[in-house]
Amino acid sequence: MSETSAVKERPEHLKHYFVDSDQQFDAAKMGMWVFLVTEILFFGGLFAAYIVYRSWYPELYLQASTELNTFWGTVNTAVLIGSSLTVAMAIRSAQLNQIKGLIINLWITISLAFIFMVIKFFEYTHKFEKGIFPGEYYTYEGIAHEKANIFFSIYYMMTGLHGVHVLIGIGLMIFLVVKAKKGAFSSAYYTPVEITGLYWHLVDVIWIFLFPLLYLID
Repeated sequence: MSETSAVKERPEHLKHYFVDSDQQFDAAKMGMWVFLVTEILFFGGLFAAYIVYRSWYPELYLQASTELNTFWGTVNTAVLIGSSLTVAMAIRSAQLNQIKGLIINLWITISLAFIFMVIKFFEYTHKFEKGIFPGEYYTYEGIAHEKANIFFSIYYMMTGLHGVHVLIGIGLMIFLVVKAKKGAFSSAYYTPVEITGLYWHLVDVIWIFLFPLLYLID
């Protein structure tokens, strides 16, 4: 077989520096896992700040958490858990070469992510109307504690950063839908779908930790 024929037999998605598709997939997945570890370390700093300040001001956390809407927090938790299921179904559809199912499940996941962000928008808006802002901009007088702004600064940092990750996930999945409609994915190549799914599962797991720490303090 000539060198030209060998090159032509290489799949279009296979980069020249990989031996085969399996090696490329394993490298991409490993790279994503390394990235996810750095994300965990990043959020770990915020979780550490949460733990330290809660140990210093336990009564503050009990008072301030009453200003968070547990009902909508629960709804958002259910929404993200559902989105984890649909993104897993999207990956499975790609593995089975069911491109229509892949696109449908991606759109459902995107819709659930938008629902999460809309609910979070109204939560933020309600707090802003009361004067519950982070840091020195805090003006709410409904909590009798001079350090009340500390809790809400941590709240906005943790949930805001998480929200940015949700928006990034939405963008990635819209990109996948566009590529899927162009026939970029199949049972032989679905690496971008798989690694985006891993990213989205991390986003969901982080919220599962945030919800009880912020909303269910007792």
